[in-house]
Amino acid sequence: MVNVEAAIAAIQAEDDRFSMEGASWTNDINWVKGYDNVLGPMLRLSVAFHGKFPDLERHDEQFQTALLYNLLLQTSCFRYWGQGAWTNYAQVLFDRGMASLQG
Repeated sequence: MVNVEAAIAAIQAEDDRFSMEGASWTNDINWVKGYDNVLGPMLRLSVAFHGKFPDLERHDEQFQTALLYNLLLQTSCFRYWGQGAWTNYAQVLFDRGMASLQG
């Protein structure tokens, strides 16, 4: 996590226009503010996944299941479609992803 944060800080120091909070076709939408309920679990599942499986060469069932939930949770749909049903779906994927890491 520290390496990613350091890389982002280095890029921002080099180019003050660089931002992780917008997208090319939705520059008017902030993808971070107000979405801790989705982005927090996204980050926690990703950290837990990479902590359990630092070697991404695994192909067993537990790895594949956890990878699926981790990747599904990363989709921008959970932020783009706003609060409500989609954020509820994100919570279900997070819960299932964390459970898959325990099994």
